[in-house]
Amino acid sequence: MAGDESQYVTLCLGAEVFAVPVSLVREILDYRESFRIPEGPDYLIGLIDVRGRGVPVIDLRRKLGLKPVEIGLATRIMVVDVPLGDRVLPLGLVADRVLEVANFSTEDRDPAPDVGVPWRSEYIEAVVRRNGSFVVIFDMARLLTASEAALLAAAA
Repeated sequence: MAGDESQYVTLCLGAEVFAVPVSLVREILDYRESFRIPEGPDYLIGLIDVRGRGVPVIDLRRKLGLKPVEIGLATRIMVVDVPLGDRVLPLGLVADRVLEVANFSTEDRDPAPDVGVPWRSEYIEAVVRRNGSFVVIFDMARLLTASEAALLAAAA
């Protein structure tokens, strides 16, 4: 018998596939220019207006230490609700493309792998093997450090 399944929205950064729980996704927008915030971290692109509210947007590639690429026709901003203790931070995540809504069984999920060297893996909730590759499921509450979350909340 298959384990419980949960739904995730999958997104790509180059050839790498990541996933965010559907329950945290507000909407997916075409990429648009944002209002730059002076002296913000390099991964903070700026603010966009989403239904009358300023939402900080981050470049996931830079946040994860990946090489930046040019914005393309498939580039999207996924607006998510990041749980931060007693509140929720709306946050835009820039992805090269958004793929689909996928179901992942709990029995197919593995914890973040031990690669034998220190690396920042606390934002990884699980890894799922799929179609001969891997999908990394974000732990959205841990994607940002407390100080980063405070900075982005203040920017909004």
